[in-house]
Amino acid sequence: MELNSETIDERLFEYLKLLSKTYKNIQEASTEIINLEAILNLPKGTEHFVSDIHGEYASLSHILRNASGVIKLKIDQTFGGYVSPEERSTLATLVYYPEEKLELIKKNETNMDDFYVKTLHRLITLLSVVTVKYTRSYVRKQIPKEFSYIIEELLFGDTVAQAKGEYKDKIIQTIIETGVADDFIIKMCDLITQISVFRLHVIGDLFDRGPGADQVLDILQNYHSVDVQWGNHDILWMGAACGNKACIANVIRLCTRYDNLHTLEIGYGISLRPLLTFAIKQYADDPCECFQPFVSREDAMSSSDFEALSKICKAISIIQFKLEGQLIEAHPHYEMDSMRHLHTIDYKKGTVKIDEVEYKMKECRFPTVNPADPYRLTPEEDAVMTRLQEEFLESKNLQNHIDFLFASGTMYKTYNGNLLFHGCMPLNNNGTFMPIMTADGPKKGKEWFDYAERVARRGYVASQRHNVDNNRDVDFFWYLWCGYKSPLFGKKKMTTFERIYLSAEETWIEEKNPYYKLMDKVEIVEYILEEFGLDKKTGHIINGHMPVKAGSNPVHAGGRAFVIDGGFAKAYQKTTGIAGYSLIFNSQGFLLAAHEAFVSKEKAIIDEVDIHSTTVAKEGITDRMYNRDTDNGVVMRKQIKDLKLLLEAYRSGLIKQR
Repeated sequence: MELNSETIDERLFEYLKLLSKTYKNIQEASTEIINLEAILNLPKGTEHFVSDIHGEYASLSHILRNASGVIKLKIDQTFGGYVSPEERSTLATLVYYPEEKLELIKKNETNMDDFYVKTLHRLITLLSVVTVKYTRSYVRKQIPKEFSYIIEELLFGDTVAQAKGEYKDKIIQTIIETGVADDFIIKMCDLITQISVFRLHVIGDLFDRGPGADQVLDILQNYHSVDVQWGNHDILWMGAACGNKACIANVIRLCTRYDNLHTLEIGYGISLRPLLTFAIKQYADDPCECFQPFVSREDAMSSSDFEALSKICKAISIIQFKLEGQLIEAHPHYEMDSMRHLHTIDYKKGTVKIDEVEYKMKECRFPTVNPADPYRLTPEEDAVMTRLQEEFLESKNLQNHIDFLFASGTMYKTYNGNLLFHGCMPLNNNGTFMPIMTADGPKKGKEWFDYAERVARRGYVASQRHNVDNNRDVDFFWYLWCGYKSPLFGKKKMTTFERIYLSAEETWIEEKNPYYKLMDKVEIVEYILEEFGLDKKTGHIINGHMPVKAGSNPVHAGGRAFVIDGGFAKAYQKTTGIAGYSLIFNSQGFLLAAHEAFVSKEKAIIDEVDIHSTTVAKEGITDRMYNRDTDNGVVMRKQIKDLKLLLEAYRSGLIKQR
């Protein structure tokens, strides 16, 4: 149908006029159509999935630098026939850590000019390999501006003609002669690392356990293409940053328990002095043996006093139990009465009732608890929490990182036919969606995920308006952290109290949601995928959250679901037997890799010790996947359709060219 003033819809006409401001004439619109069509017919970019980083900054940094082994694989495939294994390892290390490795090489290399020539040729070759699935237009946008012309000439120039080969050699020689070889190599290495991964997906739990959560967030904020699916440890810190006092107490307890105050005090500038003063005074004669940090006395003494950590941990734990009890009482629809214990303690006998069974407690010293009103904070506790709340709300770096998590993060994500979420889909034993009672009525399935995210975002906005205390949206962060039916937690209850006070290990059990057994069934995975509008025959579910125990399989339902929590955090590595999984999804299928522990950045640079990765599972796809098959492909096809309409509008004279 020819476009004219009689056949075109008024809203479409206005849209095309708006589009014409970007593509001003037939030539510009045609050029963009050709560019988009070219992109559609290239293989899809590589997606990289990681999960449960838990503050392990150094390990994450290395995994991102080596793209889970992809870069080393490309080096071996490209240069394996004529470059020694030692030289290939040196080249890989240079790509991962260009500045540091160059400094080391210059101390040992006798002829730097020869090194520069050889290395620059190899980096150009490697860059041409990793950019093969991208258009020149896309690559051009990634190239650093200061060397854009030179890199383009070296990368895209014809090397067949003798004159052109000499021309490239002269460019390389000039780079060396002008003294910019180091800077050029660094930029080339950074470009190779960046362009090797098209999209990074982080399946939750950036915080807690390890010492560098703030550094992890710094990396992700500066990463070229990333999304985050919130984990329960992330939502805990998000709630704390929004002023939820129960979340704040949990964050501080975890940091003291794992001797990880560095993140709070150095990373985020949060002072624990009021809490320390209170704890030392209140628990002066209490050894706080049940609250000792999970670290040796020798290690603790180098950074903080072991006894002080224990006293801080006890002080904040008692405050936590009180604040959680208040929230549970204020929100009966949370259905979490089983986590309220202070009113079931017999303070004279030193016992507590758990599920109607009386247990002897390891200790029963509660100087700040009034048995007649056990969940009320003392005036001193209340003052401490008010000050800590202010510290969290006023920490600029923390607020900056939480802003990033709200901007780049979600409860779940559907991307290129796959469903990404951290924890679980709450299910009944028969595999149907479990209904969750909320303040706004029952929710289940995808509706529950959407509702939970909406409430969290409302709580975030409320905190920015300083509407924090007694705000049900801000309270909800704590439920998402440890709630019975939270999709981020997925367990019957969190047994913190029991693990601290009781020797009876049967009380420590945190019963998992049926999802974790049912996800082995293909029909259950397909049922969930359909709920999120995905193709049940080709889609996958990708989870984190549950550390995969040594000897267990991270692949479920015949390759339709992956659990990629393999123990980034050192605290989990005894359970998993490895130091993390990462998942690669490229144009030819999925590759799941298990990683050994990362020793140190220094070891990687000096001894060229890479993280050893083992392929755990591989799933190919029948037909190679191209950009036209991706979510971006859908968007591009829509853009092409609109641009063709704009062309018709130009050609019919309906819209004037400029």
